[in-house]
Amino acid sequence: MDVIRKDDAGAAVQDVQQKLAALGFLEEEQISGVFDDTTIAAVEAFCRAHALSPVQQVDDAVWAALLDASFTLGDRTLYLRMPHFHGNDVRELQNALGALGFPCGDGDGIFGATTEAAVRKFQTNMGLPTDGIAGAFTYRAIRNLHHSWDGKHGPATAHMGFARAADVLEKNALCLFGTCEFTRSVAARMSNLALATSPTAKILSADSLLVAPDEEMLLVHIILPGTATDESAPLVEFTEEGPFALRLRSAISAATGKPRRIAIRLPGQQWEDAGEGRSAQHYAITMLDALCTALSSDV
Repeated sequence: MDVIRKDDAGAAVQDVQQKLAALGFLEEEQISGVFDDTTIAAVEAFCRAHALSPVQQVDDAVWAALLDASFTLGDRTLYLRMPHFHGNDVRELQNALGALGFPCGDGDGIFGATTEAAVRKFQTNMGLPTDGIAGAFTYRAIRNLHHSWDGKHGPATAHMGFARAADVLEKNALCLFGTCEFTRSVAARMSNLALATSPTAKILSADSLLVAPDEEMLLVHIILPGTATDESAPLVEFTEEGPFALRLRSAISAATGKPRRIAIRLPGQQWEDAGEGRSAQHYAITMLDALCTALSSDV
């Protein structure tokens, strides 16, 4: 592109100003189509915010950075290629997947092999074609789960986040099970998330076990209101925040018998205004995170 300098005017300048305004470096009323002092100051501020040397012009490097920063989640189809896709939309995808339990490494805004692997694991978990391509169906599935990741960075976490808790997943043997279709779905989703985080995870649903649970496994019974459970098993009521992980830890410590058993009671099959599938996924994410926190040494 031709370098844009002070007092240049035209459509290219207006495009730069519109991008700066969308990113919060200019006001809408300052979009004039003229590369004036206000626009130069905005370009310098943008450069400083994006680790570029402040300049008073828009050259190839500044323009590329503006393009990268302007992309938002879903603006384009992302897949593994050379050179790699990079930009703000990739970083938003990485943050969303990380918060949902599919870590993408450092969240560097580059669609590399680690991000593609996370996309594939997410697609498998959601029953989508496992092609590693972030396209319309994958974006729709991510947006349907926005309550669980929006505003969070990296793993969904109140304490440590299960996506960073591979050691907890690998060291603690738990059998998750439900006694109705919905709670079995929650248990299966928790198992899928655990395995997506660590292929050697020992936190598994009853449906995914190849052998009967042994006496060393902790049995976690997921129930709905009105469901009968073993009265000798500690019962923990599901909560979104607060001391949920601490109550889980206390229940695990209090569990007796061979094998030990606890129960977690969900408030119902509906979470906020979400449908059944989104509700099950949200419960799975929140409970696995809390269980990892409860089983860690950091509580």
